Amino acid sequence: MESAKKIFYVLAIISTIVFGTWLTVRWIKETQFDMNCTQYIKRAADANTVETAKEELSKAIAYAEENNLTEGVVSIFLNQPKNDIGYWYKNMTESYSELENLSEDATSLEKTNVLMKLRETLTDQKDSGVSVTIPDGIEIHPSNVLYFWWGLISGIFAVISWFMIVIINEMEQWEEWAA
Repeated sequence: MESAKKIFYVLAIISTIVFGTWLTVRWIKETQFDMNCTQYIKRAADANTVETAKEELSKAIAYAEENNLTEGVVSIFLNQPKNDIGYWYKNMTESYSELENLSEDATSLEKTNVLMKLRETLTDQKDSGVSVTIPDGIEIHPSNVLYFWWGLISGIFAVISWFMIVIINEMEQWEEWAA
């Protein structure tokens, strides 16, 4: 029983480290995407001038293009429309084109209308406040399937290994008590 306990301890520690690494990498990827794309989209949506909106949105579009976030779907099992990267990218580039095509002699009302439309396109109003419209899991695209299996398998192994250690400890205590 002692050798089984050692095996489960080793398996539990390794799988916990692998799962912790998965969590850390996901957090890093999400933070990088947030800093290099999401925050620029939010700033474009919040901009008071067309020039500022163009400047900020161009940074988000450049990041998307540099990281091949221009097409595909981030869903693994259900290809939901909300997870279509192509639609998200197209929305951003078309919004940028509208800003770009706005004539220099446009009235203040026309500029305000374009900025309001931009805000409505790039953000969603939720109970918790305004959030940027982005496909869930885009920060790990195109490796969504790999990350799914990495997290699932390492998480299951960690839980089962620690559970088996608890069972072995309980069995040892029961044997001591019964003796």
